[in-house]
Amino acid sequence: MKKFAWVMGVYLVLLFLISTSGDCIAGIVIEQIMKDREGKGARVVLYASSEQLRTDDEGDRLTTIVDFRGDRMVMIDHVSRQYVEVQFSLWEKEVSAGIKKAVPPVSPGQRKILVKKTGRTAIINGFKTEKIEVLADGELIEENWVTRDLDMGEFEKVMDRAAQSFSKEFRPEMKEGREIHEKLRPHGFPILIRDFAVTYGLGGIDVLEVRRIEQKELKDEVFAPPTGYKRVIPESRNK
Repeated sequence: MKKFAWVMGVYLVLLFLISTSGDCIAGIVIEQIMKDREGKGARVVLYASSEQLRTDDEGDRLTTIVDFRGDRMVMIDHVSRQYVEVQFSLWEKEVSAGIKKAVPPVSPGQRKILVKKTGRTAIINGFKTEKIEVLADGELIEENWVTRDLDMGEFEKVMDRAAQSFSKEFRPEMKEGREIHEKLRPHGFPILIRDFAVTYGLGGIDVLEVRRIEQKELKDEVFAPPTGYKRVIPESRNK
């Protein structure tokens, strides 16, 4: 459950640029590589601006767009050129219910979380980083290489604002992940993460590496389905 919480936490981290201007909005593009426990890698590109987030999984050719203010989520399949649009809050409830059935019961937040500086530094993808370890009840669960090269001036304000967009359905599962994130935040932004924790049934990510970060203006169509794609209505919603 901790890894699910961390992923949701990353979504919040990316929502720190909120200004808008005309038909373009100030935003950020993050290119990252994720590797699972079997070593399979996937390139994922994230676009964040205002209260919107887009993730492109280039391996599976799938895109997910979340509009927190509009309570809207769009899931796009580029192979079939089709997309599904749903109410984000309802999706949260459905996914939360499925997770509670599929995952063994846990008690989030009961472990004592400690974030420890190691004094080790390295240049990773052009960023000056420092190694930070995360321990739960004395056991090493994460290794984070963080950077202070990025301007995170709006971070705390927008984190608090974006967190309100998530329903109560996910908050218990996110509790430990939020605690880890809060304790890491003063040290910088994670460029490389190695996860040593055991994850039950959720396909945990062993390694997450940020390859590129670019601040740029994003057009409105970045957060909309491509022209010519067909909208599909889920069968369950036709009943």
